[in-house]
Amino acid sequence: MYIPFDQLPTHSRIWVYQAERAFSSGEKELISTSLKQFCDGWNTHGNLMPTSFEILEEQFIVLGVDESSLGASGCSIDSSVKTLRELEKQLEINLTDQGKVSFKNNEGQVAVYPALGIKSKVLSGEIERETLVLNPLVKIKKDLENVWISANESWLNKYFPN
Repeated sequence: MYIPFDQLPTHSRIWVYQAERAFSSGEKELISTSLKQFCDGWNTHGNLMPTSFEILEEQFIVLGVDESSLGASGCSIDSSVKTLRELEKQLEINLTDQGKVSFKNNEGQVAVYPALGIKSKVLSGEIERETLVLNPLVKIKKDLENVWISANESWLNKYFPN
């Protein structure tokens, strides 16, 4: 059952899906309509779960579920991925590929690159120690407070010279 995102408890489980580009206003409307409909019926073993979503930075979708009374089953998670894959086809974007790194450039604009080859962005100086990168370890809604961390606090730290 859909509830507004701000009403999800801070311990709610979340998934962050990254698009390579910002969504247009029409695309955001399509995403909202599709995900509200999905959330209204999202269930685990026939039991509805309090769920919601939010669009961050105009290009990230955060899907959340309050698992305090029921945990999301594998089948219910699969159904959410199916919905996101349908959005991918409609919008001609990639959301479900987790092999991406998102960071903010010096102008504060979001850039998304494949994880393969990201080392070259570090070595060229495009990503510096203090560059903000999307934290891939966010798992609960409270973690969104730290969704952007400096590159030297992330797994990219291994690419910076000592």
